Amino acid sequence: MVETTSSPTSRPGRMAGRKALITGASRGIGRAVALRYAAEGADLVLVATQQALLDEVQALARAQGAQAHVLPCDVTDRAAVQAMVGAAVAAMGRIDVLVTNAGVYHAARLVDTDPEAFDRVMQVNVYGAWHVLQAVLRHMQDRRSGQVVNIASTAGKWGSVNQSAYNASKHALVGLTRCAALEMGAFNVNVNAICPGFVETDMLGEFKAHAAIQGVPFETVLENGRNRVPLKRFLKPEEIASLAVYLGCDESSGMTGQSLLIDGGMVLV
Repeated sequence: MVETTSSPTSRPGRMAGRKALITGASRGIGRAVALRYAAEGADLVLVATQQALLDEVQALARAQGAQAHVLPCDVTDRAAVQAMVGAAVAAMGRIDVLVTNAGVYHAARLVDTDPEAFDRVMQVNVYGAWHVLQAVLRHMQDRRSGQVVNIASTAGKWGSVNQSAYNASKHALVGLTRCAALEMGAFNVNVNAICPGFVETDMLGEFKAHAAIQGVPFETVLENGRNRVPLKRFLKPEEIASLAVYLGCDESSGMTGQSLLIDGGMVLV
């Protein structure tokens, strides 16, 4: 049961008074976005599959004065997503900002990728985002207001070796972003995507699979990654969160349909 209390006054910040739903909020980029949104005055619904990690983020957000509700949900379960969105609206009264961040990663040569692994990536990264987008966009359309921030990847902008499933999923998310922006513009709903490069999150650990494929030490894979970045470093999740704040507040009201790279200069397109 989600409490439905409301604060009498908004806290100051670039997102003061906004109600945000964030998927994949338990760790990494999603966690950083949630805490930055809280610091900027937003109230939150935190969504992921791991209750204990969500509870930690909730406590940190509340310590900043935010209302923060936890709604564990598997975004691949369409019925569960619809129930979750309904509960989020009931808890906060509305959803002003949606951040779709839930995602999984898989590394394998295309010819070695099994159908089950490919399908798992698509179910979470594409269908999961689609289920949440569809439910929340219907709500925003009725309210004629809203902002969506999809967390895509540089993998949605170009090709790369040994991660065809992930790249295909992120290209699809960029495509969904563009189509949704075109359809929702008349309803005053902005839809944009962030395309991070290498970010210091748990997902970097999954690059050990690249080391196995290439037959090199894991540190060599990481060093090769850093060497591809003109700034010669990986990004912090908080740097992605800063862009998510811009896309979730009034400052970006004239921007929609964009997929913005933040990758230390790795992809220049």
